[in-house]
Order: sequence, then C-alpha cells, then structure tokens
Amino acid sequence: MSIAENLKTVKDRIASAAKRAGRDPSSVRLIVVTKTVDVESIRQAVAAGASVLGENRVQEAREKIEKLGNSLRWHLIGHLQTNKAKYAVKLFELIHSVDNLELAKELDKQAVKTGKVQNVLIEVNIAGESAKAGIAIQEVTALVRNAAKLKNISIKGLMTMPPYSEDPEDSRPYFRKLQEMAETIKKENIPAVTMNELSMGMSGDYEVAIEEGATMVRVGTAIFGNRN
Repeated sequence: MSIAENLKTVKDRIASAAKRAGRDPSSVRLIVVTKTVDVESIRQAVAAGASVLGENRVQEAREKIEKLGNSLRWHLIGHLQTNKAKYAVKLFELIHSVDNLELAKELDKQAVKTGKVQNVLIEVNIAGESAKAGIAIQEVTALVRNAAKLKNISIKGLMTMPPYSEDPEDSRPYFRKLQEMAETIKKENIPAVTMNELSMGMSGDYEVAIEEGATMVRVGTAIFGNRN
C-alpha cells in the first residue's frame, strides 16, 4: 500500500476508535512520526493530508524543516537534552517530552529570548522502566506545580509510552492511569495548566489509547512502514 493509502487507513481507524468510545473523531489529532523517514516520503504524506509531524531529534528535524519549510506544524516527541532547548524552542509548536524542572527552566529562558510561550507536555514514565525517559509517577504533580510558575512555558497535558507488547490490550491500564493522573492534576486548578492533552498510543496500540482518552496519537510505522 502507498503512504497515502496507509495514512487514510490510520485516519479511518482513529475515527472508528473515537466513535466506539463515544467521542468526536475531531478530538483526536494524528501526529505523523517522521523520524528516519526521507524527505520525499514526508512530502507524499503531507500531500495526502498529514498536517502535524513528529520528530525525535532536534538535529534531524532541523535538516528536514530547512528542506520542507516551516509552514508545516512540527512536534518534538523524543527526549530533549537541556543544551538543545534553544533550538527546540525555535522549531517546535509543542514539545511532548519535558520530564524535569531543569529542562522546563531552560525552555522558559529560551522562549523568553524568542518572544514566545512554548507549549509543552510532561512526559511520564508510567511503568517505572529504567531504560525509558519520563518523570516518575509520584513526582509528576510537583513538577507540574513548579514548572507552571514559569511564565514562558504553558503545560497542556501529559505524554507517555507504555512498556512494549505485541498485544495492544496490555497498554490499556497504563493509558487509563495517565488519563486518571491528568484528571487528578486538573482538580488542583494549578494556574496556567490545562491538562487537556494526552499524547499516548503509537502504531501498535493507538486505537486502545483513543478508547482511553488520547487526544494525540503518534503514528509512524503504520504509515511509512518499518524503519531501517
């Protein structure tokens, strides 16, 4: 199948999953993950209707944005090192992977310089996996409270990656836990924090994520095929 056909299939499945959950399909946004994907393939996806692109690395994104132009909307979904914050603020509409206060402060500082408010999500290590980035569950609320005091970043919600499994149903309890965590934080009414966005679900489990409240799903392989 072509990239355009794959993209249509994913969009159809997103709509079906949303309807099953009694949700409006427009409440779920597809982040088309373009890490390691060549520029020509990305152009095909954009021509077929991809509007928000997700990259894992600042340098790779920078090279692609130079070729494709910044009229597209770019999200950073991979781990961000503090020393790359100044570039990230210039390139990305939303950063999904803030997991410590030092990074939040650096993003705030760089956002002040560029005169923007940087939208971010807090990345949660939902299963406490040592190999994964993300803040521990018990520390999330404190990070949100402290980062919310920074004037030039705006916390929009949470992001997670559950443990890898062949069975998408294995991800469900982790997605549910993230959704519950967002609701708990919402009830605290922390100024400048909305918690309206849940970035969760990838090619193997995005339909389950939508059933559990995802507002953004990050899909690459199901659109572009397996990466080299």
